[in-house]
Amino acid sequence: MPAALKVTPTGAALGAFVTGVDLSQPLDAATVAAIRKAWLDHLVLAFPDQPMSHADLERFTEYFGPFGDDPFITPLPDHPHIIEVRRDADETAPVFAAAWHSDWSFQDVPPAGTVLHSKIVPPAGGDTLFANGYAAYEALSDELKQRIEPLQAVHSAALAYAPEGVYGENDAADRSMTIRPSAEARSMRTHPVVRVHPETGRKTLFVNPGYVRTIEGLSDEEAFTLLVQLYETAHDERFVYRHQWEPDMLVMWDNRCTQHMATGGYDGHARLLHRTTIADAPPERDAKAA
Repeated sequence: MPAALKVTPTGAALGAFVTGVDLSQPLDAATVAAIRKAWLDHLVLAFPDQPMSHADLERFTEYFGPFGDDPFITPLPDHPHIIEVRRDADETAPVFAAAWHSDWSFQDVPPAGTVLHSKIVPPAGGDTLFANGYAAYEALSDELKQRIEPLQAVHSAALAYAPEGVYGENDAADRSMTIRPSAEARSMRTHPVVRVHPETGRKTLFVNPGYVRTIEGLSDEEAFTLLVQLYETAHDERFVYRHQWEPDMLVMWDNRCTQHMATGGYDGHARLLHRTTIADAPPERDAKAA
């Protein structure tokens, strides 16, 4: 690891702070490799005191893979891979993303990672919670692990982004973010309930209440009961890190083995962050690389 780079664990079940690097400048291969290793080890990395332009954010993201596809949210003009996570001081709409989820898990190939850079941070509130999917899986009983091993969860964006969804047509007038609800959000895709991380080879729980609708082969009642049981473990405070934001802070996380959710508590104050996603390799490529 480059001598100046320092990785300090949060002390929670996941997360670390990274200092000794300037993300507004190009990074050499050794530094990128060290950051990737820390990312895989700690799942969530926070880089404080990092003023960055749009170009800086785009360059940093591409060190870790191509840009992911961000549906349903209008990107910044001239920056098609950056979206605003925004809430104005006088906004009355519900806080965006205030439910546990893994970003875009309803896609055929969900993004490997998300990168979020803070521009305006309220004086209090607005924390982000992160949950460790590895730790949640490992905490399950052997019997429950065996039961869920072959199961496939059905993911859909309908509850959030369909025209009748939480961020649908009735929501737009009260929200500063430009969200594009679509009937396409009703489509469904399946992913294993237990996912094998393509880079670490570790098993992780890959279900989230934001986008998982049911489990194939189970009745709705059976699926609901099982999912509630899994979420009780996944969101146990033992496996959760609460991140407090500062201005000019970059945070990157691994969507393949974490869930996260926004919190409120800052009514009357603005909050603005810029976000990119890192595309993942299709499962076929992952399998060949293993």
